Amino acid sequence: MKGKGIFIRLLDNVESYICQFLLSFFIILLFVQIISREVFSVNISWGEELARFSFVWFVFFGASFAARLAAHNRVTIQFRWFSKKTANYIEAFADLIWIVFNIVIIYKSIFLINSMLQFPYISPTLGWSMAYIYMIFPLSFSVMTIRIIQVNYLKIVKGIDIRDPDKIEVDMEKDTVSR
Repeated sequence: MKGKGIFIRLLDNVESYICQFLLSFFIILLFVQIISREVFSVNISWGEELARFSFVWFVFFGASFAARLAAHNRVTIQFRWFSKKTANYIEAFADLIWIVFNIVIIYKSIFLINSMLQFPYISPTLGWSMAYIYMIFPLSFSVMTIRIIQVNYLKIVKGIDIRDPDKIEVDMEKDTVSR
């Protein structure tokens, strides 16, 4: 992180900040809804729907954040037979297929959103156009594609070893046990 400006750090972690906000928001919203229903016998009809939309957005931004951390599930045991450089190129090829998939999803979701703007589908309690809720698809898959390219650039061009966060936790536990 040394040498990075605040703006660059903010951009590099934007999905994390959005996920933290959305997670906090929908947990607080659900808590308030439960308290209001159980204690005050008041039902917040729009609360469940807003919490659901927040959760969906949280999941898709979380997937983008996982792409930034190179933490998506993938089978990598076969890469132990190759050099690190060769393994990185094979992973990059698999990521290229992933990018093509993302582009298809982006294209199809934009088509769907345009259709929903022409023939509106309105959410039952909030009265929002679902086209705006569905904006998460092209948005998150676009950011995910950028993150996939970023990770491959860091691995292949810059030679930075991006370690899986789960593996880092396991390594940290091993270090703690060995002390």
